[in-house]
Amino acid sequence: MALLGLLARRPGWVVSRADLLRALPGAGRDEHAVETAMARLRTALGTPKLIQTVVKRGYRLAVDPRAEQKYDDRAPSPRA
Repeated sequence: MALLGLLARRPGWVVSRADLLRALPGAGRDEHAVETAMARLRTALGTPKLIQTVVKRGYRLAVDPRAEQKYDDRAPSPRA
């Protein structure tokens, strides 16, 4: 829950692995703990694309807080 709370404070913004690691209970130095926690969080949420990995930077919550519709993996993409 700590990771989701941290991501939810600034949806769409990248949160560094270091910041996420500090938010984990018993924070150590192993960034693999962040990857494991993110995988578990994605599974628990049931929408893996809701949390995006930003290579070499961290993670972000892929939600537009101004959007009127809730995030749905199954929703068709808008046509251009």
